Amino acid sequence: MMSLDQAERYRKMTETPVGPLILSLAGPTIVSMLITAVYNTADTFFVSQLGTSATGAVGVVFSLMAIIQAVGFTLGMGTGSRISRLMGQRKQEEAEQVLASGFVAALAFGLCLTVFGLLFLDPLMNLLGSTPTILPYARDYGRYILLGAAVMGASFVLNNALRAEGQAVLSMVGITVGGVLNIALDPLFIFGLRLEIAGAAIATLLSQCVSFGILLSCYLRGKSVLRLRLGSASRKPLEYWMTVQTGFPSFCRQGLASVATVALNKAAAVYGDPAVAAMSVVGRVFMLILSVILGFGQGFQPVAGFNYGAKKYRRVRDAAVFTLTVGTGIMAAMAVAGCFAAPRVIRLFGSDPDFLEIGIFAMRAQCLGMILQPMTVVSNMTFQSIGRSWQATLLSSARQGIYFLPLILILPWKFGLLGVQCTQPLADLLTSLTCIPFLALFFRELNELENTRLSKNSTA
Repeated sequence: MMSLDQAERYRKMTETPVGPLILSLAGPTIVSMLITAVYNTADTFFVSQLGTSATGAVGVVFSLMAIIQAVGFTLGMGTGSRISRLMGQRKQEEAEQVLASGFVAALAFGLCLTVFGLLFLDPLMNLLGSTPTILPYARDYGRYILLGAAVMGASFVLNNALRAEGQAVLSMVGITVGGVLNIALDPLFIFGLRLEIAGAAIATLLSQCVSFGILLSCYLRGKSVLRLRLGSASRKPLEYWMTVQTGFPSFCRQGLASVATVALNKAAAVYGDPAVAAMSVVGRVFMLILSVILGFGQGFQPVAGFNYGAKKYRRVRDAAVFTLTVGTGIMAAMAVAGCFAAPRVIRLFGSDPDFLEIGIFAMRAQCLGMILQPMTVVSNMTFQSIGRSWQATLLSSARQGIYFLPLILILPWKFGLLGVQCTQPLADLLTSLTCIPFLALFFRELNELENTRLSKNSTA
């Protein structure tokens, strides 16, 4: 028997018109994503005042953060996707077990990575693409990021679980407070306390701890629909495998992003620290831009999962079409703005002539590939939210794996620095084109399922 609060949540997710519902969930999620991207970009901005090599170090350590995010997103998105479908099926107790299991798994992974990373810090930084001049900065920055691995991973699980049950505002508060704190602490620690690049990492670590505390308090104070009880964590390996399998597309997406960043750093390093720094800055700027469509997609995801679990297939299709249409309009506008603003944006992070030339061209090239990003995001998140693991895994592997990795080997060899700058936009274009037939076939399937459901209801 559902409580009044649970029944109201079910009614909201399955009866509210999909446009307003997605916007209500996407708004807080976009803010959360923007804040996360802003404080990552803020790190790069403040560290850039220390020199080109320091800026490059942030790009190198970003590969490490991408590894943490890969596992965090795997467990978080897997947990959230399963929770939304279980709640759509009105299975409250099973949803709470999934939540506890994902939380415990994230903490365990983070602690293991911290120990391993600190023991092999220098080899790890070299493996991630550091040059000899960047290594001292990367070492100072990476040490503190490793200390926060467990907190960061567990925060992903709590954040996604809150969104899965339709509590996007609570999720936003935790991320936003931590992000604002990080932006405030960066200049204080870097320049005020003269900790330089280590100060940026310490600010990030403290902000992650604050975000984690706020997200955890939502469960401890009963603000969430689900309860977090560590004793509910499953002791069956199959339970964790189901979560990992559901979240595996996120692992491919984020894990390959880490590999792609390493490959990009190594390809850019051939042309010196200015190239590494420029491509790192462009990557951070595009994290900020893409956070809008990713946040919008994450607002769509619980709607898709919840209604698929409730067998309301037409609402799943309508939600995907709405997200795709609105998202494409937003990205088109941001692409035009990004092309015009590229010189001013890149100059915020340095004045080296080579750095500016490389960065401005790379930013404009990536703007051209932005318009088709909503197709990639909607396709990935649709299949992941309904538990279609192999389709979601294939599509999430395309951007930074299937297309990017071969291109980053071929294009620089053939076209030099131009190849480094054009690899990502070309990979984005090919990925978007790949998604179109998958999404078209799924829409056809949804129509068939909806017609079958309606005919059964009419004969019942």
